[in-house]
Amino acid sequence: MHYELDEAFNAFAQDPKQLICLITGAGDRAFCAGSDVRAAAEADSPIATYPASGYGGLTRRFDCDKPFIAAVNGVALGGGFEIALACDVIIASERAQFGLPEPLVGAIALAGGLHRLARRLPHNIAMGMILSSRNVSAQDAARYGLANEVVPHEELMAAAERWCSDILKASPVAVQASKAIVRRGLAEVDVEAALERQDTYPEYIAWSTSADFKEGLSAFAERRRPVWTGI
Repeated sequence: MHYELDEAFNAFAQDPKQLICLITGAGDRAFCAGSDVRAAAEADSPIATYPASGYGGLTRRFDCDKPFIAAVNGVALGGGFEIALACDVIIASERAQFGLPEPLVGAIALAGGLHRLARRLPHNIAMGMILSSRNVSAQDAARYGLANEVVPHEELMAAAERWCSDILKASPVAVQASKAIVRRGLAEVDVEAALERQDTYPEYIAWSTSADFKEGLSAFAERRRPVWTGI
């Protein structure tokens, strides 16, 4: 599954016509319940191997600046939570639950869950989730800032499509450059350094010379809708 997802996400990244990746689970029970612990116990080595892009082909994918949206339709536990955390936007069904239960079976959340939670939440909230292995409801995830929106279960995909529609109104070049600048800026020592260096980032340079940038200015001046080309 991990390698099949890696191939799918590679195809998405390389296709200029595909602008947003929307990820959800099949059925109504789970977004992704994580790894198969029974299979790991029976394997020759309990430490699984994944593609270079990480668990689910996504958790180590740092070179794709197109948006990823998680539509969490049920439990997102362990690796499933880590897949959701690797996305840029999380829309949750009211039935969704999030958690890192790995310590309950003697394991560790090594696909980014530890690092992403510690960077996104207040320290005690993140450590409480990590150390207790407790699940968090969709409502609490939104309260903590992990979920962008919580909706009735039957409205989940409509809400996700609404987010897609809003993103697609904007220039693909500007959207992708924005994600890249955030990613690169967070690697700087502080905001001052990020502002000092942002005009040297290759994505900034590509955006500043793009046809979309010129089209956006022209369309605004002419009071018409822009026609984005993505270049």
